Amino acid sequence: MKEEEIYRKIIPKPTSRFLKVVCSKCKNEQIIFNKAAMLVKCLVCGNILAEPTGGKAKIKAKVIQVFD
Repeated sequence: MKEEEIYRKIIPKPTSRFLKVVCSKCKNEQIIFNKAAMLVKCLVCGNILAEPTGGKAKIKAKVIQVFD
């Protein structure tokens, strides 16, 4: 095995992601974390975009893009 393959097996990839979402009220695009520990609100209108659940957040907005 190559050295790079060994490191890929030893070091796991993170399961968390950043998401680009669009607010259903004002159509503002915002980047949020998919494991948010706090309530995430839209910066423009204050609409709730994500709620914490103890693990992955419950996303209330439409996801446009997932950043790996």
